[in-house]
Amino acid sequence: MTTPFDPETRKPGLFASLRSSFLTGIVVIAPVGLTIWLIWTLFGWVDGFVLPLVPDRFNPEQYIGINLRGVGVIFFLVFTILVGWVAKGLIGRSLIRFAESLVERTPVVRSIYSGIKQIAETVFAQSERSFEKACLIEYPRKGIWAIAFISTDTRGEVADKAAVMGGMVSVFVPTTPNPTSGFLLFFPKEDVIELDMTIEDAAKLVISAGLVYPNGKDAKAAVEDLRKAS
Repeated sequence: MTTPFDPETRKPGLFASLRSSFLTGIVVIAPVGLTIWLIWTLFGWVDGFVLPLVPDRFNPEQYIGINLRGVGVIFFLVFTILVGWVAKGLIGRSLIRFAESLVERTPVVRSIYSGIKQIAETVFAQSERSFEKACLIEYPRKGIWAIAFISTDTRGEVADKAAVMGGMVSVFVPTTPNPTSGFLLFFPKEDVIELDMTIEDAAKLVISAGLVYPNGKDAKAAVEDLRKAS
């Protein structure tokens, strides 16, 4: 029941509606536009660096007369793949070891090279160095569960000094919301519960502080079934 003293609900005016629509459009357009701009700028930067090194007879722009953005990127990708293919061979590995030995004897250059090499190896690590599986462990005490990532089987002195039946695994327990920091723990294999979710889904769960669950509909249905059963 309403009375004459109840405040009237005012509809938003034309300016407020336009402002709301404009802000919503910005939210939609800005990520897409910035992504396209960054990719376009990156392609142009690579083209400007690579194309001057390409002989004119191999440059398609000389035949069609059009500046094709991204041609330099293609040359760069092909060149990088060829270098990687050669580096995996015996001759390539020998040349790399010889070049690195020369760099290590150069005072200033060796510091710069070692730093850049560590960053590159961390960013572009191969798949065999990545985590194997997501898991559940009781941490920091019994009855409290945490999501962790199985790194590898525990080896070396740690495995020898903390020998347990069934072996041990090395797990990484990430922090929320920054999963790049965390703790390295060594658990008996029987105390580690492997999860079916992927590494990416487990990382999303950690980053979102439990707000984003993989297969959210299935999880909700399972919770409803348990609630009905109880």
